[in-house]
This record gives sequence, C-alpha cells and structure tokens, in this order.
Amino acid sequence: MVDLGIEVCGIRHVNPFLLASGPPGTNGKVIQRSFALGWGGAVCKTLSLDSSKVVNTVPRYGKLTARGRPGEVIGFENIELISDRPFAAWLEELAECKRAYPERVLIASVMEEYRKDAWVEIVERVQQTGVDALELNFSCPHGLPERRMGAAMGMDPEIVEEVTGWVKQAARVPIYAKMTPNVTDPTAAALAAVRGGADGLAAINTVLCVIGVDLDTLRPLPTVEGCSTPGGYSGPAIRPIALRHVMEIARACPGAGISGMGGIETAEDAVQFLLLGAHTAQVCTGAMLHGYEIIEGLCAGLAAFMERHGFRGVADIVGKSLPYFTTHAGLVERQRAARQGKAAPPQARDDLWQGDIAKETRGLLGE
Repeated sequence: MVDLGIEVCGIRHVNPFLLASGPPGTNGKVIQRSFALGWGGAVCKTLSLDSSKVVNTVPRYGKLTARGRPGEVIGFENIELISDRPFAAWLEELAECKRAYPERVLIASVMEEYRKDAWVEIVERVQQTGVDALELNFSCPHGLPERRMGAAMGMDPEIVEEVTGWVKQAARVPIYAKMTPNVTDPTAAALAAVRGGADGLAAINTVLCVIGVDLDTLRPLPTVEGCSTPGGYSGPAIRPIALRHVMEIARACPGAGISGMGGIETAEDAVQFLLLGAHTAQVCTGAMLHGYEIIEGLCAGLAAFMERHGFRGVADIVGKSLPYFTTHAGLVERQRAARQGKAAPPQARDDLWQGDIAKETRGLLGE
C-alpha cells in the first residue's frame, strides 16, 4: 500500500494535488465541489481588497490547437484579471469552505498594490477565515501592471523580498510566493522571497504571449472591440518551461516547500514535477479543459507509479531526479570519461554544479 499524503510547510495534504488559482477556484461553491471529488487542496482565485477596480472583458480566452486536430488544445491564453467578486463575499466563502472540509488544504491567493498597509490588511483579514496558507501573487503577467501588481512586482527581486517581509510580519499561517516565468533567471526572485521569509514557492504562473492573429480580420486574438493585449499562456505547451523553472528553483532553495504547476493534465505530468523538486502539484487549465473529475486519474496514476517504483510515500519521490542535472561542460566530461573507459565523474552536486558553471564561464571568456 502507498500513502498519497504529504506534509509541506507544516500542512498535511491528503494527496499532493491542488486546484491552482484561476477560474477553477472562482468561488467557494466550486472549491467545495472540488474537495468533494477528492482534490487534496485548492488555491482560490486571487483576491484584492477593492474588487471594483477589476474589470474583465469578453472574450478573454484564446486556444492553440494541434495542427490537423482542432479538438486537441495544446496551448491556452487568458487575459482574465484577478477576482472581480466582493472581498467580503470571499471572506465568508473561505470560512465556509474550511468549516465544510477541515481536512482539505485551502490556500488564499492574494495580490495588492505596492503598499505595506494594503498587504498587511489583506493578510490579517484573510487569515481570520481559517485558511491554511497564503499564496502571494507576484506573477500574473497581465494583471494591473499600471498599479505595480502581479508580475510587475514579481520581476523585481528587491520588491519581492520587501513585500514578502511585510506579509511574514503579519501572517500567522505559512506563505507561498508565486513566481513568474517571464524572467531570465528564475532563481533571483525565488531567493529574494525566501530571504523575505517565504515558507514555500509556487511555480510557475502563465507565460506572457500572443496566442495568434485572425487571418480574416487581421486582428489579434482574443479580440475585444477590435483590439487585444498580451495575456497568460498555459496548457501542455508550457510544461517543459515550468519543469525547468521548478528544477532551478528547487536547487537554489532546498529548504522551501515547492508547489509546481504548468501544463499538468495527467499523473505522469505531475510526477515529473515531483521528481524535479516539487512537493505538490497544482492544476488549472487541465481542470478547465477536462473537468474537475480528472482528480481520480491523477490519484490512481500516482499510486500506480509509486507501486511500480517501490515508493511508499510521496515525499520519497520529491527531488529524485535533481542529482542528474549538470552543465553542458559536465555532460561533455562525463561522455569523454565513458568513451575512455574511465569511471564517470560523480553525479552532479551543488558544488560540482557551481564548479562546472565557473569552468564553463572561464572557457567562454578565454581564461
């Protein structure tokens, strides 16, 4: 028998699968439905203190389908903003969710402007509902950048550290910082969040994109009154990007609880995130496209994988594949040793990883 439960940041999850912040967690009713179906947890749609400033458009979604297979969605763009529902209503619904399903993990996603008083207020009021943790949205790529919210904040490590520090001072529950993939170095903001006091890191949010252009009207998609704006790209197509970010963050921040996401639709997808250092796996677009009922297959598939490999607990999987990453220079050295019949260098460790980077850099500089 295998145990699908795992403890992360002091919180016990009955299984490692959570609905990610977004349309699947748009209100308390659907969150409770997901718990009834078997999801281990849910991250509600991102909240702010003043929902009146949030105005969504129609349409706000766009799909990229496989060539010749129009029913197969491989990429999904959205320009939807954070929740436009009243903050007071959310407080009531979060409290009700915890009363109805106390054993399920409920995480509140919060996002505010670059003001300490706003962040402290939202943290203090939301945690009174009994939520298990907070997820700080430093990563929505198209969400109110003119107010320095979302990725506009998350792309600046100094601001990430500062705001995380504000939250840590006010929080009585664990806090996750949700990372943006729209950066060159995914570890910079992650390390800043940890310095600020984050207990965990969530990665990744959506990738900023333009899903396409209508070749009849010549207007970009999704088209709103003839115009559009870049939005967040999700779905299976971003999974390789998400895996790389989770791997690098896991190596850089070994003490943090990591929740991985990005293109997860099957147990096999989720297991790859666990092997690269994630402790839990979040699903958003997969649940939108295939229904909340995919949780049954996720749990069954994870159990089958664990039995096949002899893993008794989910924690045994976490980071199992991390030692097998090195630099290209390290790969060349291992291959050279193998061809010469010599013992291969040790598996990549942090010191070897850093040594290989230094050696490769010196080579590029001609030193």
